[in-house]
Amino acid sequence: MIRTYKFLLRPTVRQEQALTQMLRDHCSLYNGALQERRDAYRHSSKTSIKYGDQSAQLKEIRAFDPECQGRWSFSSQQTTLRRLDTAFAAFFKRVKAGLTPGYPKFKGVGHFDTVTFPKDGDGCRWDSTPHDTQTRVRLQGIGHVRVHQHRPVKGRVKTISIKREGRRWYVVLACDEVPAESLPQTGSVVGIGMGTVHFFTDSSGGHAPNPKFLDAMAAQLRAAQQHLATFPKHTKRRTKKHRAAARKVAKLHAKIRRQRLDHHHKQALALVREHDVIGHEKLNTAGMTKAPAAKPDPENDGAFLPNGAAAKAGLNRSILDAGWGQFLSILANKAESAGRRVIPVDARNTSRTCPPEIGGCGHVAKENRVTQAKFECVRCGLVENADRVGALNVLHRAGLVPCDDA
Repeated sequence: MIRTYKFLLRPTVRQEQALTQMLRDHCSLYNGALQERRDAYRHSSKTSIKYGDQSAQLKEIRAFDPECQGRWSFSSQQTTLRRLDTAFAAFFKRVKAGLTPGYPKFKGVGHFDTVTFPKDGDGCRWDSTPHDTQTRVRLQGIGHVRVHQHRPVKGRVKTISIKREGRRWYVVLACDEVPAESLPQTGSVVGIGMGTVHFFTDSSGGHAPNPKFLDAMAAQLRAAQQHLATFPKHTKRRTKKHRAAARKVAKLHAKIRRQRLDHHHKQALALVREHDVIGHEKLNTAGMTKAPAAKPDPENDGAFLPNGAAAKAGLNRSILDAGWGQFLSILANKAESAGRRVIPVDARNTSRTCPPEIGGCGHVAKENRVTQAKFECVRCGLVENADRVGALNVLHRAGLVPCDDA
């Protein structure tokens, strides 16, 4: 198995300055490589530059600028160039598919936050002081940096990434050959339906709470964003107060992100411990959160008919705050590690189908879904929680045995 471990770094002041400079130099390398590709294509010959061409220039670049580019790991710089090459490959793939392409953009220093070392021992070394009680990671040009290792690392360390999040620094280890830790069988199967009132509802009728972290922090976030908006957007050099206001907004978003991630891990772990097989809806959250199309008024040029955009915006915000996609990804990973099965099923009409498992008639109609929380069949009159109805239909579509109380 492949698993990722993320640990907090505790660098000294000088090491933090060196880490910041490392990101700046890799960002400069990325932007310079991007500019070279742009210039080559704009030339009359329309020359195409690939990763191999730019990687071959690294030796000369390092020799020309030994104090900046020459002090960092050669392999990490190659990874930065591969990152740009991946961005171009995705761009051409979207062009070929007829989608909105989105040409690769230059990275600002504040938005280039990760440097990856492709191999343990090549410019970096995990657990570089094995006889020390404090775990450290050694980075070329920086030294041995303390690591807050809160759990053991299993498997073989393949790649090491250094990531900046606000004012915090993390080391991310990608490990393979991680042994599976199978849990004992429980004999239980379950279907779950994701929601916004409750985070999810299982087929037995149990509800997992939806903390709504974004709503809980809305007042603080609104005040911080309003304060940030008072500063001019287009300035060559931001003031100290401007930078502090931007850090405040970023800090609040980071806290919300960490709270949501922690909640997802705990809920997924509880499901995996209690059930052998878990069925869930295969959700396309990107499609579900699209803004409704505008409806031109045929009688008035330049006017538009009501399309429910305001209500849809609120629903979209609730869906994104719940983070269904991230949760289902975490659930699948934990299930694989524990030897459990996760079965995604077609999500269409799961909450509009009257479930036969609890005496329903199987009738499918849009009108069956009265509200976000209430289901009432227009044919047989069955009344039930809409999310539980969805969970029961997920259980049926996954080919699993219904719960005992159903």
